[in-house]
Formats: sequence, C-alpha cells, structure tokens
Amino acid sequence: MIITQTPYRVSFAGGGTDLPAFYEEEFGAVLSVAINHHMYITVSPRFEPTTRVAYSRVEEATRIDDIEHTIAREALRMTDLGKHLEITTVGDVPAGTGMGSSSSLAVGLLNALYAYKGQVTSPSALAEKACEIEIDILGKPIGRQDQYAAAFGGVNYIRFNPGHTVDVEPVPTAANFLAQLEDHILLLYTAQRRDADVILKKQSEGSRDKASVLRDMRDLAGALRTTMGGEGDLEDFGRILHEGWELKRSLGFGISNAGVDEWYQAARAAGAMGGKLLGAGGGGFLLVMAPPERHEAIRDALNRPHEIPFSIDRRGSRVIYISDRYSF
Repeated sequence: MIITQTPYRVSFAGGGTDLPAFYEEEFGAVLSVAINHHMYITVSPRFEPTTRVAYSRVEEATRIDDIEHTIAREALRMTDLGKHLEITTVGDVPAGTGMGSSSSLAVGLLNALYAYKGQVTSPSALAEKACEIEIDILGKPIGRQDQYAAAFGGVNYIRFNPGHTVDVEPVPTAANFLAQLEDHILLLYTAQRRDADVILKKQSEGSRDKASVLRDMRDLAGALRTTMGGEGDLEDFGRILHEGWELKRSLGFGISNAGVDEWYQAARAAGAMGGKLLGAGGGGFLLVMAPPERHEAIRDALNRPHEIPFSIDRRGSRVIYISDRYSF
C-alpha cells in the first residue's frame, strides 16, 4: 500500500491570471501558500481482477475505460496501471469550497501511482502531468496554479508564461512574519458550494475585455511578494489583500454575490484589514485578515460560521506510507 498526503492551497493575489486566456497573451502570476489541510490517497493491490475507486461513491470496474471518476481514470491511463488496484480518496475539506481540491487529488493520485510503480517523481513533473490530465485531456476551463501549489507546498510566487511554462519561486519570508500572518487569518465557510468550472469558463471568455483589471491583479501578486520579503509588513499585506479582492469582484462573472458582499462588509466593519473568497468565487471559504483581538467581533458579526484553522504547510505532495509488501 502507498499513501500520499497533498496540501490544499490558498491564493492571496493574482488568481485568474493563471488561465490560458490571459497568460497566452502576457505572463500571469499568483502569490499562494499551501495549507495544513490535505487530500489523502491510498493505492493498494486488489485480489479481484478489477479496479475499485472509493470517493464520495464507490466504483468497481473491469476496464479502466469504464471508470467514471475522470481524474482516476486518466491517471491510471497515464501511469499505465490497470486492473487489480484499490484506490481511495479522503479530503479534509469538501470539494467546491475554493481550496483547489480537485488538483490536489490529481497531484496526490499521480504521486501515489508512480510510487506504486517504484518511481520517484519531481514536484514539477507531478504538477505538469496533473495539468495535462485536468486541462488538456479533460478540457476543464481551469488555471495552472492549484497543481503547482499542491506539488511544491510552501509560500510561492508562481509565474505563468505565454509558452505554457511555469516558474515557481519560493518567497523568502521571516518565520516571525509567517507566524503572525497565521495568527491574523480566519477561514470562514459561507455554506455556499459552487461549480468553479462555470465561473472560470465565463472568466476565460471575458478575459480579453477585462485584461487591464487582470493585469492589475497580477501586479498585486508581485507587490505581495515584495511585502512578504524581509521582515514583512502585515498592514501592507492586509491593504493589498483588500485591493485585490475589490479588483477581483469587479470582474463580475458570478465571482461574488450579495450574501458574500454583506459578509465581507460586516467583517471589515468589525475590524478586518482585508480578505477574499478563495478559489474561483461564488461561495466556499471567505478568508479574512484581522488582528487576533478582532477575531471574536468578526465571528459574532458573521453569526459564528463554521471555521477551520489556517496554517502554512511548508511541504508539497509527499508519500507518507509504503507498506513492507506490495505488488506491481
């Protein structure tokens, strides 16, 4: 048996400039962090001559082509692994909440399958292969940031180039600043689930008309990288975070809605420095940055929503267990 652990991600700025509709014309960039919430994948041999895939439902197929879980099917094809396998997926946070869960699944599953074959795969190769499955093969209208954040982990400035190459640049940041940043951030669940593909498809189609706004969003990712450098500046970070959200919601495309706007305004009135919806928008988790002494007031203002802790995972997708006996 092989078990992998792959982090989810939080993007602070630049989200949307990782879509081909933008970066094919000029480079895009995001500032993102991997967080201590994960996707766990197990791959193990199976006695029966079938493949069993367990996620929110359970499938058992005699042919790879018959597997309905699209990422599992294409990952098995890519790694040339067939029958006699048992695959399970368990996530700390549900899909559709803005933390890049599907890409974490793709990266983690590929990592597990290659490890099952006895192969060590680099973070860049895992990210590239996950992008190939999600974007090129399955045709999802998504960007490329989630796969790289999941594969590399840590705090990164990720640049997307017109030739479809991606540069991952770790951000040199003082440990004290990161600890303070973790203490300042709340992750609050809006209780709204959404189909990110629908929002991202609209954004891709409208990227040309919104190029100037997207360019400003990309540049804010660079500004955040500078702000986080050295000792860091929390007030400047909060200001840029707020500016980035105002730009992103101005795009339209269903990124925000009246309920989310009301939450954000209430959080700001209660002392938040800045914030944003995670992922494509439309629902999921609202990230709020505020001094710790204002957290209780913000929770009360938002009627104490479901909350998960925020901390940064310095590592990307990794194999955390290999049994003594397993079969190729």
